[in-house]
Order: sequence, then C-alpha cells, then structure tokens
Amino acid sequence: QAQLVESGGGLVQAGESLRLSCADTRRTFSGSPLAWFRQAPGKEREFVGLITYDGINTLYADDVKGRFTISRDRAKNTVDLQMTNLKPDDTGVYYCAGDLYGGGLNTRARTWGQGTQVTVSS
Repeated sequence: QAQLVESGGGLVQAGESLRLSCADTRRTFSGSPLAWFRQAPGKEREFVGLITYDGINTLYADDVKGRFTISRDRAKNTVDLQMTNLKPDDTGVYYCAGDLYGGGLNTRARTWGQGTQVTVSS
C-alpha cells in the first residue's frame, strides 16, 4: 500500500467547496510536516500549503490563502485540505506529499501520493 493516499477529488462548479483527505497509511509522517501540491495541465507542479507535525502551524501559497485550510487529525492519521470558493484556475491534480525540503513557499517533496483530480467548471 502507498504511504500517502489522497481522496475526495471531483467535479464542482466555481464558487463551490470540496474537501480532500490524505491518509498517512503507515504513520510514516506522524512526526513530520505534510504538504499539498497541485498540477494543472501543461503547468509545473506548485506548492499549495503545508502543516507542521503537530498540526499547530500552517503555510499557504498566496493564491489559495483565505480559501483553503489544511488540518491534521493525529488519531486518524490524516491531513485534510478544505477548499472553498473554488475557481477554474484551481483545476488540477492535487497531491499529498512528505519528506519535505527547501522550506517556506519553496517547499519541495520526495514522497508523493498518487494524486486526486479536482475539476472546477465555470
């Protein structure tokens, strides 16, 4: 089984909300931060946000700040991405990622989930 498994993607209209979940299936990252990335067709994969190991602090990219919220549930070993007021530009494959390096808004990752598709129509 993959270490990180995303779920919750789908098709929504602009302005609607969607909640994604990332399962840390083997608790590999229970003591480490986890991040969300996304990749739109024809574009580079980009950082969306991260949450610290204890779930206390978060960091978001400018274009999602105020609309997206990352939370962590240690009991369920999941990290969720609550997305509100979705826009067509939010369309892409969303990935949960661990083994982070770089730091801040330049965060990169070495371990990836399989991704889940989010499509936002006009």
